[in-house]
Amino acid sequence: MGVLGDAWTWLMTGSNWSGESGALTRLGEHVYVSGIALALACAIALPTAFYLGHIGRGGALAINISNVGRAVPVFAVLALFMLSPLRNAGYVPTIVALVLFAVPPLLTNAYVGMREVDRAVLEAARGMGMSGRQLFLRVELPLAYPMVMTGLRSASVQVVATATIAAMVGQGGLGRIITAGFNTYDTAQVVAGALLVALLALAVEGVLVAVHRVLDPSPSPAAVRATVPGARDGAADKVADSAGGDALRTDDALPQDRVTKTV
Repeated sequence: MGVLGDAWTWLMTGSNWSGESGALTRLGEHVYVSGIALALACAIALPTAFYLGHIGRGGALAINISNVGRAVPVFAVLALFMLSPLRNAGYVPTIVALVLFAVPPLLTNAYVGMREVDRAVLEAARGMGMSGRQLFLRVELPLAYPMVMTGLRSASVQVVATATIAAMVGQGGLGRIITAGFNTYDTAQVVAGALLVALLALAVEGVLVAVHRVLDPSPSPAAVRATVPGARDGAADKVADSAGGDALRTDDALPQDRVTKTV
């Protein structure tokens, strides 16, 4: 049947999914560790990136510091934690190592997204009397949203794939299926565990893509055409591509009205 056929047979065997060491339990452990690590990384990276991007200072230093977590291998970080008192703290060493790994893409993408907002748009918003809070919520954040979601998807997939390393220090997760297969020379189990990790990563990516589309603050071309009578398709598409959420709209007819009134 081949390795893939044997792996499929392993996945279709009900006994491999039940019990404390079954695949279903390992899947739950993997999702738990990955979710906690990703939530903590978002709580650290996103507010920092938003604040630094808003004020326009300190971003380069923060990104360089966060990239230390990307330069150091996760396994090395985990091994160092296992030599500390944290080795008896359950999933804490694994979660901390994954947080250090997830922060750089989140911080970098969010900061770059904030800084790439058109300066002319920001100046126009300030000229309209928007406060700093309004500027952030109604202009900067909607326009930076695509880059923020790109960083979130990248970090999520990396965390899900890397969380298998928890098995190397005796913790749970789908990595335990792979290591158990290595220990028993069961190639089918190793491949089955790897397939489960890959499928979980793809599922997380798909969910985040759907969330991106649902929460995207940019209006669709159809919505722009509905609100702009007589707008041409090409012009509407261009407006939709450049607009975001409550993006600023300038009244191009205003100078003409003033000229008409003057005449």
